[in-house]
Amino acid sequence: MLPMEKVLRDPIHNYIFIQHQVILDLINTREFQRLRRVHQLGTSNSTFHGAEHSRFTHSVGVYEITRQICDLFQRNYPTRKAGDGLWDDHERLVALCAALLHDIGHGPYSHTFEHIFHTDHEAITASILTSATTEVNQVLSRVSATFPQEVASVIQKTYPNPQVVQMISSQIDADRMDYLLRDSYYTGTNYGTFDLTRILRVMRPYKNGITFHISGMHAVEDYIVSRFQMYQQVYFHPVSRSMEVILSHLLKRAKFLYENGSLTTSITPHLLLPFFEHNFNLTDYLKLDDGVLTTYFIHWCDSPDRILSDLAKRFLNRKPLKSVRFNSKTDALLPKLRKLVNEAGYDPTYYTATNNSYDLPYDAYDPASKKQRTQIELMQDDGTLVELSTVSSLVAAITGKVSGDERFFFPKEMLAQSTQVEVFAPIYQEFQKYIKNGRISTLA
Repeated sequence: MLPMEKVLRDPIHNYIFIQHQVILDLINTREFQRLRRVHQLGTSNSTFHGAEHSRFTHSVGVYEITRQICDLFQRNYPTRKAGDGLWDDHERLVALCAALLHDIGHGPYSHTFEHIFHTDHEAITASILTSATTEVNQVLSRVSATFPQEVASVIQKTYPNPQVVQMISSQIDADRMDYLLRDSYYTGTNYGTFDLTRILRVMRPYKNGITFHISGMHAVEDYIVSRFQMYQQVYFHPVSRSMEVILSHLLKRAKFLYENGSLTTSITPHLLLPFFEHNFNLTDYLKLDDGVLTTYFIHWCDSPDRILSDLAKRFLNRKPLKSVRFNSKTDALLPKLRKLVNEAGYDPTYYTATNNSYDLPYDAYDPASKKQRTQIELMQDDGTLVELSTVSSLVAAITGKVSGDERFFFPKEMLAQSTQVEVFAPIYQEFQKYIKNGRISTLA
């Protein structure tokens, strides 16, 4: 323990209390400090200009919520004998470290980068924790030789105590609760707000994990609805998705040019070459952040390759693609629309895309499902448990329901009026016949 606790000021939690030397030392490692240079919301700051917060701010927030949970459990539900299902405070440090480090493996523009270069941030997180080459591992190893692997096992969901795992990863956990509140605050929206204090008050440890007293059901309902709204209004926003498409195609084009010996720019992207060559190590990965990629994008604006240059400019200068919805009845028109985009001078490989945004706002436990989710259990006064959707009509209404849309992305220029660019006027007019009220229409 530190002789005197340290605090970080935070707009969501007011103060974040650092009480253990190992937590302070982990925050000061180079691997954790890198998270200051990785945006939490990727391309969403193109839509919500305040969304400039980082993986660093989120990670310390998840730590703080976990610390509060541990305090409440130790104060109100301390274990009295082995196997009683109550909270053993010897688990505190592994829980706090896992909470702090759960996102340390995220790369620049997290999910887009993963998709292009086939990285896995959870696997890389485990490597950062267990590799003797990292400062994080050296700090964790001071606790014990096995401690780095113990912390990694929490993030990998193999740790033997389900209470610790569910604090960090479950339907309602410290990770989700922090990012909903934090992302709502920084995007300037109110969709993600819910009563965190009330939810923490009704959390209970039990032998199979964490439950919530039934008196707090309405606070849990509010959290579920907030999560649903944030996905629809913020995380799946069409403009953010459009900027992700441009980013994805920009990296694909650079990779294609490199593989064909045609990536001629004023600077060689040395830090990306291991990823272009599918031969990177942990040291290569940890050199990357959002700023590194942005620097290369600036240089690519001057590339002699027209597509690479144009995509870089569109990404840096916020020139999103337009998008329209489509469904199973209208997807047969996609080849026709791509052909028109090509005739207008845009390579459809890089200037069109389809993208879906489906999410399950709440999914009750189903043993037969391929991907089993941790259900939310409510504890009744007699100690028996009931699954949330069986007692909440609100949650039952959205349980198992999929929400989202499928979109077709294309250059905004395809919607130009004929008086603006006469040479392509017939193509634009033909294209626009298939677009009605933001959807692809068969009534052309």
